[in-house]
Amino acid sequence: MKLKHGACCLFRAAACGAALFTGAGVLVASDGSDSTAKNAKVMLMIDEKNLGSVPTSEIEALAAKAFLAQGLQVVDQEMTKANIKKDQVLLKMAGDNRGAASVGLQFGADVIIVGDAVAKPAASRIADTQIRTYQASVTLRAVRTDNSETIASVSEVGTAMGIDDVMGGSKALRVAGEKSIAQLVEAVSQKMGVGDPDDGSTRTLALTVGGVDQSWKVKAVRKNLEKTEGIRHVTQQSYNSGSATFSMDTTMPAHKLSEAILLNPPDGLKYQVLEVVRGKISLRAVTEK
Repeated sequence: MKLKHGACCLFRAAACGAALFTGAGVLVASDGSDSTAKNAKVMLMIDEKNLGSVPTSEIEALAAKAFLAQGLQVVDQEMTKANIKKDQVLLKMAGDNRGAASVGLQFGADVIIVGDAVAKPAASRIADTQIRTYQASVTLRAVRTDNSETIASVSEVGTAMGIDDVMGGSKALRVAGEKSIAQLVEAVSQKMGVGDPDDGSTRTLALTVGGVDQSWKVKAVRKNLEKTEGIRHVTQQSYNSGSATFSMDTTMPAHKLSEAILLNPPDGLKYQVLEVVRGKISLRAVTEK
């Protein structure tokens, strides 16, 4: 089989484990093993203060537990803190996405969680009691270290009541932290492919293809999917304004299936991959000239 120059380069890159991109954010090929599933590692770098000034680690502890439960690795927090304390430059670097990504890479992380959390008591106690209201705000951002992309950004507020200032502030931090961390874990898990194992098990996947503004294109895409190895039970779910959505059963994780579809497009069409996350692939079909 004679391959065009571009196809040869593509296969050569894939064989070398490289990732290629055409245009902004359009995936062409990936080795399928970079920072996904069980290999993904998360680093936590959160500035936490209870009572407005007392250092604490409530949010980091909650986040570490949540990410570990989801199957992701977490960079050792004691090692991180020891090194960060020695090098104040790292703290300044983490202020923007590129800096945060650079810091995360130094510790071998695929995702770095940066942000701040602070808890403060109300000005006065309730009526004639010793009870006081405590409020905490938590703002967190998850950044991929390979491309400085913001995976998720969340901000939550939590309130709690208590007699003891330290305990009251801690409770408020946990309330705000649990809400924000739940959102981050879900976003990171989807983006990094956690829960999409490459073990041959069957899962249902949604595929959206844009650019199919003619009936022959929709038919060609569907027929081609039905012939693709590893795909069964292809069903067209919807069609709207040149975009068709299909449901299918597959034995491949999303990132591998996207490569298989990309390398074997229907006659007269080629694909651009717009997004690949757990259980979902978004493509754009372009007429081949």
